Amino acid sequence: MPLRPLYACLALLLLTAPATARAEESKPKNDPRIQGLSWRCIGPARGGRVSSVAGVVGDRRTYYMGSCGGGVWKSTNSGGAWKNISDKHFKTGSVGAIAVSTKNPSIVYVGMGEPDPRGNFSHGDGIYRSSDAGKTWTHRGLAATRQIGRIVIDPEDPNRVYVAALGHVYGPNSERGVFRSLDGGATWKRVHHVDEHTGSVDIAIDPFNPRVLYAGFWQVRRKPWRFDSGGAGSGLWRSKDGGDSWERLGKGLPKGVLGRIGVTASAAQKDLVYAMVEAEEGGVFRSTDGGDSWRRVNEERKLRQRAWYYSRIEADPEDADTVYVLNVRFHKSEDGGKTFKAIRTQHVDNHALWIDPHDNQRMVEGNDGGANVSVDGGETWSRVDNQPTAQFYHVAVDSSFPYRVLGAQQDNSTVSIAHTSHARNRTDFYPVGGGESGYIAVRPDNPDIVFAGSYAGWLTRHDHRTGLNRPIAPWPENPIGGGAGVLKHRFQWTFPIVISPHDASTLYVGGECVFKSTDDGDTWKVISPDLSTNDKAKQASSGGPITQDNTTVEYHCTVFTLAESPVTKGRIWAGTDDGKVHVTDDAGGTWSDVTPKGLKADAL
Repeated sequence: MPLRPLYACLALLLLTAPATARAEESKPKNDPRIQGLSWRCIGPARGGRVSSVAGVVGDRRTYYMGSCGGGVWKSTNSGGAWKNISDKHFKTGSVGAIAVSTKNPSIVYVGMGEPDPRGNFSHGDGIYRSSDAGKTWTHRGLAATRQIGRIVIDPEDPNRVYVAALGHVYGPNSERGVFRSLDGGATWKRVHHVDEHTGSVDIAIDPFNPRVLYAGFWQVRRKPWRFDSGGAGSGLWRSKDGGDSWERLGKGLPKGVLGRIGVTASAAQKDLVYAMVEAEEGGVFRSTDGGDSWRRVNEERKLRQRAWYYSRIEADPEDADTVYVLNVRFHKSEDGGKTFKAIRTQHVDNHALWIDPHDNQRMVEGNDGGANVSVDGGETWSRVDNQPTAQFYHVAVDSSFPYRVLGAQQDNSTVSIAHTSHARNRTDFYPVGGGESGYIAVRPDNPDIVFAGSYAGWLTRHDHRTGLNRPIAPWPENPIGGGAGVLKHRFQWTFPIVISPHDASTLYVGGECVFKSTDDGDTWKVISPDLSTNDKAKQASSGGPITQDNTTVEYHCTVFTLAESPVTKGRIWAGTDDGKVHVTDDAGGTWSDVTPKGLKADAL
């Protein structure tokens, strides 16, 4: 399974009295060592990845956003502040879809499990429903869908709801496709299914006829060592009878293998539909006859780079020629998709957009930095440093006083923050080198010296006193863009960084072998052979069959965890991501394979 980031804010157990009821519920019972302790958030309050947003039609102040690790949040002041409304009710934290009924805005549906399947994401547990605008929630089934891409509600009947379920990204499962409920989620029927390898990632309802539906189906599979977007199951489908029957659309769409497909139906012009298609000849496609035929209007790479991670498209509800495409940048077209301009948002990597169907200047947008609201068509946005939903890969502490808590935030910098801080302090933290995915190690004898990693083998040494960062990577070569098999040294996206408990000047780093430095990273020595299986079949370029994607997330056959015994100096344990365990008793002079019998490497 993929590494799961630590979600929400950096948290700390502090002695407080009285303890909150929520903390009392969450603490282990009958342990006298922690009586009187409770959690508080010390920040930072900047957002994490958001792949689902929604608003209330006609209400300029109320919005919802689904964090990819922190549940559902609500704003009642146009994004000025956000409050979590799911923590006491939900069993999982990754949100993939939110929909608010236009007929009765007190009814809200949430689908769990984000649909943008990074190598470090979490699955969900189905559908939750609220009938009081998020005050209380009930679980409404579909737990085995794991990842839900979109929910749409019949505009006249809030009990008639459709779910686009992507399914299990790491293996086959049957509970994927389009599901329909006619009783508010009490019961569900799978109304369209392609196969056990293909799920639905997007669904749109025709604003002129709610019995007309369009659904994008996506064949996608992850393994620890590769990612495949696209296959025979991918395609664009239409129903004209509320989901009872479906037909595959194809005239004018790309031939050959298709990947992820986003779709949107215009409320400004009858039978106008846009689609964002991942394919060799992919791009933005437009139909003016309700999907019977299509024409590619734009093929720019900026709109379809890393298509598996984005491919969201939204039609303006009032202007037929205005359409938005979400990718690294937030793109807007005012000529029917022929040309696009980039609109600046509060963070890059854009995943979700909701536009008020009665006011096209009012929208809420989700990206890798959180959710932001605009009431002027994207000219200005609310801030994203007011939502403590940051996703942290690893957390460390140092020996200073007040002691610092350090971590690496997804798609952002590392963070150092004093344990006495508070989440409301927007400026009481700063980066300490490295990057989003890295481990952090602090010298115990000098807490001003911090070693921080990131993907692609990046490693830095940070000095708190001077603020100086300098690169000290054991193998200073940027491998992004190619497979691991051609590299001299390969480092996983989140490779281990360890300081010896016996000698603070000794630093260990894991690649396919173990590296050692005794001079703060100025020089390095390899102290082990390749400790993995070194299976070249699991080191190929990733991302096919359409778009290659190599960012070191899928780099495999590497040392994934590393530790030196706190009791015996020179006894070092190393575990690899392909199932091998080695130990040395002489600081790397010789290594023994001690993989437990019966442990099958790469079982997935």
